[in-house]
Amino acid sequence: MKFSAVRGSAILSQVRFIVPVALLALSGLARAVAPLPALNIDKTQITVSGLSSGGFMANQLGYAYSSTFKGVGVFAGGPFMCAGHSNYTACMYNATISASALNTMQADLNNWSGTSIDAKSNVASQKIYLFVGSSDTTVGPNPMNAVQTQYTNNGVTAANMDYIQRSGAAHVFPTDFDATGDNSCGTAASPYIANCGYDGAKAALTKFYGTLNARNDSPAAANFVEFDQTAFSTNLGLATSGWAYVPANCAAGQACKLHVALHGCQQNYATIGDKFLKNTGYARWADTNSIVVLFPQTRVDNTSHSTSASGSLANPNGCWDWIGWYGSNFSQKAGVQMAAIKAMIDQVSSGSTGGGTPGTLPAPASVTATGATTTTMTIGWSAVSGAAGYNVYRNAAKVNASLVTATSYGDSGLSAGTSYSWTVRAVDSGGVEGASSAPVSASTTGGTTATCFTATNYAHTTAGRATQSGGYTYANGSNQNMGLWNVFVTTTLKQTGTNYYVIGTCP
Repeated sequence: MKFSAVRGSAILSQVRFIVPVALLALSGLARAVAPLPALNIDKTQITVSGLSSGGFMANQLGYAYSSTFKGVGVFAGGPFMCAGHSNYTACMYNATISASALNTMQADLNNWSGTSIDAKSNVASQKIYLFVGSSDTTVGPNPMNAVQTQYTNNGVTAANMDYIQRSGAAHVFPTDFDATGDNSCGTAASPYIANCGYDGAKAALTKFYGTLNARNDSPAAANFVEFDQTAFSTNLGLATSGWAYVPANCAAGQACKLHVALHGCQQNYATIGDKFLKNTGYARWADTNSIVVLFPQTRVDNTSHSTSASGSLANPNGCWDWIGWYGSNFSQKAGVQMAAIKAMIDQVSSGSTGGGTPGTLPAPASVTATGATTTTMTIGWSAVSGAAGYNVYRNAAKVNASLVTATSYGDSGLSAGTSYSWTVRAVDSGGVEGASSAPVSASTTGGTTATCFTATNYAHTTAGRATQSGGYTYANGSNQNMGLWNVFVTTTLKQTGTNYYVIGTCP
């Protein structure tokens, strides 16, 4: 991260969510990487939860894909699009998030509903579980209060939402059992999993699915599956492999539920081994309750990226993207990490439709987006052996009315000057989809011609593209927070109108 010399070291030591630790032992989990299996998943029973940056991401997924997720659990996270408008520091460290700031975030939900995200009306029927420790100073109760308010503002009733504030708990994932290597409940330390006398995994899953069968405290190691994540994205912030816990009955074809569990910063497998997979308790409850648990994984990314409102930052702690490292659409369906997780969900759920051997077809390769006009784009791909046809997805929504039998598809009805993301799936003779391709993104022509300027925040102000106030830099027109006002933070500004600038890059 690029900060001023004095403030930089202080922030770098604080912006951890989860502090870096040495690579730990792999605790005996098999290392054979396989394709993510296609299972018989009840698509009305898909839920998500996460801690810290994973909590922010779970919140984003729940709003963006509200037609997919029945339940959302946020452990010490923050509201939707908080860092899309404010420096990330305004969304953590127990900062108070004002009603005005929530109104700005709500405007995004209102404007994007039914287009960039699913219809916001779906949110009201979701089951919501919220948790934060009273001693959590990394995120803290105030941002979580804003999460609760945001859900209430979008129709979630008190009956559908549990909000737990655990006395004495720090920034940790809470359990009710001791596990090797875990830290104490009142201390924010790696691996940020602690016996707090409270079973967070049980509480969240019970909110989503009702009364659970007794857990299995020794789930079989063979049920943990390491899968290839590159089939879904090659994003710099995503690891090459992820993990899933598949109970034996689910592997055998029984209809099962699906829960996505998202780790926090520096809680990925490369950093703490299998602790998030094993020590949180998700697998213990999943094993006896027919729940498949998907554990997507991030990785460290030391490349500096222009963010939506926090200037130019690297992602050295392997956080999920709630800040905008990988595009200004980070919280929308087309966001690169969002779309990747949704593609994983689609793949693992693909065994529940049609007949024949489920999900055996590989992902189409060499997907391209060419021939852009103001309203159309041609999507092409390589043929998949054994495919009866193909389905094309734009921003995670299927766009072809009937099966595509060629290896290209003309997508129409697009908006001028707009970026979209496409994936393709092969379909077998039984109507079962195979693995999703890696996404390809492209923009239609037309729209407002933009000019970009990359410079230090100080230079932006001297050039008249931004102003400074209270030590921070704000883009003219949009008033987006660009981060600290100095010669160390570099930001790319896109001019979209007369004296109107937004943080972003030009196509």
